Amino acid sequence: MGDVAVGARSGHDGEEHRGRPVDAPDPATDDAVTSGSDSAADERTQPGDDGPGDSAPKQKTQRSFWKELPILIGIALVLALLIKTFLVQAFSIPSDSMQNTLQQGDRVLVDKLTPWFGSEPERGEVVVFHDPGNWLRGEPTPDPNAVQTFLSWIGLMPSVEEKDLIKRVIGVGGDTVECKGTGPLKVNGKALNEPYVYPGNTPCTVDDFGGQFKVKVPEGYIWVMGDHRQNSRDSRYNQDDKYHGMVPVDEVVGRAIVKAWPINRWGTLPVPDTFDQDLSARSAASTALSAAPQGLALAGVVPVVLWRRRRIAPAETR
Repeated sequence: MGDVAVGARSGHDGEEHRGRPVDAPDPATDDAVTSGSDSAADERTQPGDDGPGDSAPKQKTQRSFWKELPILIGIALVLALLIKTFLVQAFSIPSDSMQNTLQQGDRVLVDKLTPWFGSEPERGEVVVFHDPGNWLRGEPTPDPNAVQTFLSWIGLMPSVEEKDLIKRVIGVGGDTVECKGTGPLKVNGKALNEPYVYPGNTPCTVDDFGGQFKVKVPEGYIWVMGDHRQNSRDSRYNQDDKYHGMVPVDEVVGRAIVKAWPINRWGTLPVPDTFDQDLSARSAASTALSAAPQGLALAGVVPVVLWRRRRIAPAETR
């Protein structure tokens, strides 16, 4: 029986050798291992799950909108603060001194960028400036609530706490500005045609409080006036302050460039054409200097001609 058992075993082994390679693992064993490994593999390769050897990037979970909202608000506030500080700021018009160019309640946008690059106010521009010498004395002080204060601070609402004024630049450093009678207003002796002056007003005001004047603007200062000439406490009526009615250029916040609100009042604030003429103080001086050399040359030539004629006359007689 031992032989039969051995023979049977040997025959079985032979068939196994003929059916598959000797080194191949036993099918039963293979099935068991494969089943176990397939199940594990299925678990490892579920959607959204990467195996330890996989190179595919993991899918990131999207951040909640409510978690991102505070970050977005913070970025918006920082940008608004930067824009207000360095680029553009909104201001509200509190009075009628600039009618009809600007009406009370208008909102204007002021360019604060160009002064950072050395730009200075020019004649004809409408500018916002800090109160240089208590010009606003007696004016009611605004009492903003907390929300208005915050929105003003970040530049989303016009400033309500700063003591600022808005006027038109008439003269710059070196200019001589004068008013006689009812006008016209003159800069360095040249008359201004002022269509922007409030209808019914005269360019100059006949009174003893500053309406009649002749001033020379120092370097580094500007002379400003409101377009509503008979309703504007501007440089004319503040000549008793420490700057004699002048506004230091350093106190200028920027140039008003756009009427932004209300919508039906939207528009730009360009420099009027009357300021396109050559108003510089140097132009009058240069004209006088250009005439002076001609007179000197003529005065120098006359004696020379007379001297030559005297010398030629005796020669001809000889």
